[in-house]
Amino acid sequence: MKSQQAFLLSIPLLICGFSATGCNRPKAPTVAPGTAVPVVTVAPAVVQDVPVYLDEIGKNAPYESVTVMPQAGGKIVERHFQDGANLKKGQLLFVIDPRPYEAQRDAAQASLAQAQATAELARIQFSRAEEVIGTRAIAKQDYDTKKSTVAIDEAEVLAAKAALETAKLNLAYCYIYSPIEGRAGARLVDVGNIVQANTSALLSIQRLEPIYANFTVTENDLSKVRKEMAGGRLKTLIRIPSDAPDASRVGKLEFLDNTVQNGTGTVALRATVANQDHHFWPGQFVSVRLILATQKGAIVIPNQATQISQQGTFVYVVKQNKTVELRPVTLGQRQGEGVVVQRGLSAGETVVVTGQMTLRPGGSVRIIQGDSSSAVGPAAGQVSQSASRLEGGRS
Repeated sequence: MKSQQAFLLSIPLLICGFSATGCNRPKAPTVAPGTAVPVVTVAPAVVQDVPVYLDEIGKNAPYESVTVMPQAGGKIVERHFQDGANLKKGQLLFVIDPRPYEAQRDAAQASLAQAQATAELARIQFSRAEEVIGTRAIAKQDYDTKKSTVAIDEAEVLAAKAALETAKLNLAYCYIYSPIEGRAGARLVDVGNIVQANTSALLSIQRLEPIYANFTVTENDLSKVRKEMAGGRLKTLIRIPSDAPDASRVGKLEFLDNTVQNGTGTVALRATVANQDHHFWPGQFVSVRLILATQKGAIVIPNQATQISQQGTFVYVVKQNKTVELRPVTLGQRQGEGVVVQRGLSAGETVVVTGQMTLRPGGSVRIIQGDSSSAVGPAAGQVSQSASRLEGGRS
């Protein structure tokens, strides 16, 4: 019985001893039992000069397009190219049977020679008449007739020369050459086909270097486009949708249509793009970015840091004491993996990039390094510094 009483008296003393021992320790933060501190990665809000742009969908078109048609009728006797070949300007493509046209040329040459001989005889006879007209050995009427005959025969010579030129031209039309440099399509006739002048299509040729990118902008953006175009500040970036964003090629905006299209409320534009390697193809859809201007000193954060709620877009801002604040923000244009913040955030503030699902406003977080440090491009080093600074403050 005495031993039990001694044990009961010793319990308060032990409790007091433990309490006295813990009096000099810092007070631990109040964390619910079994609750882990959320782990996040962060990035700073950085200041960058960013482009102001319009993203549109365009379509490539050939710089030049020609449908080859014969100017002389007849049978195709020769073909001098392969389907899909790259053609040079002036390259021989087809030959139409030239024999009928050679015969017409020879006949025209004979007619010219005959007309020239007749004209020469008329000039000789008129010359004789001139010698005796003063002696009245020839009637005035005969003199005038011979003079008129010379003029008529000389006109016949001119007509014969024109007929010969026409025959030579028709003969030249039998040899069909490429009018432009470009890529041949599939031939539309074969050797042995009979073609009609100015009727039968033979081949389509399209020039691919350079190439056009046709696209449209809305009439609401027309005034901005016209202003920047007049100042020579427009820049056009064009790429195939499957290409990487940094694979865009610079185009030169050369055409702005003179009317807004009915029904769509859009205006057509056209940029010219170098295409020596034939990377772009006529009829192919392309992504067009029309850069209007450069926004100086914009605040940019990784796009992954933004969240959406019923009240709008927000981010979690990490404070110096490693607690987070829910901050509503107004976003601007995307800039690669980043996005511009127009309102709600200051340069240098740190935002949560990953791990937002487990956060609550005012709660504590534990920061780790993550791949998101490169999300805003030039700010990669600053992201790592921000994470290290916050980690150092916590230890």
